[in-house]
Order: sequence, then structure tokens, then C-alpha cells
Amino acid sequence: MPTASHETKKEYVRQTFASISHRYDFLNGLLSLLFDRCWRWHIVRLLADLPEGPVLDLCAGTLSLSREIARQNPNRHIYALDFCENMLRAGVQKLQDDPHSSRISPLCGDGEAIPTLGDIFCGCTVAFGMRNLINRQQCLAEIHRVLRPEGRLLILEFSRPTNRLFKPIYRCYLHHIMPCIAGVCAENREAYKYLAQSIALFYEPKELLAMMRAAGFTQVERRQLTLGIVSIYVGKK
Repeated sequence: MPTASHETKKEYVRQTFASISHRYDFLNGLLSLLFDRCWRWHIVRLLADLPEGPVLDLCAGTLSLSREIARQNPNRHIYALDFCENMLRAGVQKLQDDPHSSRISPLCGDGEAIPTLGDIFCGCTVAFGMRNLINRQQCLAEIHRVLRPEGRLLILEFSRPTNRLFKPIYRCYLHHIMPCIAGVCAENREAYKYLAQSIALFYEPKELLAMMRAAGFTQVERRQLTLGIVSIYVGKK
């Protein structure tokens, strides 16, 4: 939506995710061949050595990452922020049978204006949400503001494989196979066409790392997973 206003784009993204919230977790597992669980495990492991304190799970969606953080970190409280209420409601339903639910606080809010004072969180995670934000630089600045000194930012995001043999296979899956499967299972093929396009058009890794530095983060690095299908971006305040 290149000509749409900031708020129009934001509302389009909100409605897109609202329309698939009831099937989102099932389709994530199906379309990733359950690799999404492995990816979440990897990013949460990078929180293990942080000092005591709360963690902000930004763009928390249906709380899958929040639940994994709580599972691996039995003494941490997680604040799960997302601007799509339908996604959060779908996640809250799953908390009913989760033994760690008392340490997860879902909050409906905007990542571009995080509703808290500064220097609060020892860590912040963003899983598959950075590409759906409209003003990403503003969001990075907000994350930097709410992190404590020495706090860590961890971004888990899709990236584009560079392997010459694997790259065309992945592109075919992303643009043709994935929307077809999602269209049958979720009855909203257009939503997954948008998600595929958002992956294809997202920043190159070096661009996102530069944006993190511009927001004030240091020791920034990228770690590739699963042949470069996804990457973990790490930054320190």
C-alpha cells in the first residue's frame, strides 16, 4: 500500500491479522513444518544470561513466544504487547491451560508508542513482527527507550536465503505454495499473499542492522537459522 497514509496502512495490517487470528498458530506450524517451535526456542535461549527483570514481548500476537519465554525462564514476568486485539484474545484462550500464565500479562498497544516509562525491561523480543510495523525506526527507538542499560533486543524475522540452489525453491514456496495452502485452511488467501509480500520486500539484513545502530544499539549482529529462512538480530543498549 505505497500511497496509503500511515494510519491506513496500520489499520490494514491490523485487520489482516484479525481475520486469521483464529487459525494463526495452526497455520504457522503447518507452513513452517513445525520449524517455528525451533526458532522460538533459539531466540529465547538468548535471554538466559540476562539479569533478573521483566521482558517485553513486542508484536506478541497469539503469545506463542511469550509462553516459550515463560517456560524457559521460570522467574521472569513477560509483558506481551500487540496492537491487534483479536490476536491477543486468541492467545489468551491458550493461556487457560498454561501453568505459566500468571507470569504473562497481555497488553493491547502500539509498538511505535510503547505505553510505559523508560529503563524498565531487561530484554525485548520481536518475533515475526518487525516487518509488519509501519514506522520501524520509531519502534526501534521506543524499544531502546524502555530497555534498561545493558538490556538486550532480540528480533526474530524472516529473511531471504542466498544459497543458489535453495533460493528458487524457497521463492516458489513463498509466493505460490504457501498462499494456496493458507487459502484453503484459513479461507483468506489474500492475507497470506500480504505476508509473503512483506517477507519478499523486507530489508536486507545489513539495512536492519544499520537501523538498530541508528536507534542506539551496540554490538549488533545477525544469526542465521534454517538455511537463512529466518534470522535472529541481536542488539544491546
